[in-house]
Amino acid sequence: MKTLNELKVGESAIVSELFCTGALKRRFLDIGLIKGTNIKCVARSPQGDPKAFLIRGAVIALRNKDSARVSIGNENG
Repeated sequence: MKTLNELKVGESAIVSELFCTGALKRRFLDIGLIKGTNIKCVARSPQGDPKAFLIRGAVIALRNKDSARVSIGNENG
């Protein structure tokens, strides 16, 4: 299983599943992270955490510990 925090800058993937509950899950749902969503890593901080992702037309920064809770698949399925 590959997770969102493993994406490198310029790579894209499709959200497969969320492995979280409570406030974090609500935040992910609010920003559009649902199964089938296309997501692209567009930048990372100099130290690697957080990374910025393009999600449904908005650039959102996520910490590695949070993005590790998002399972992804490749764009082709």
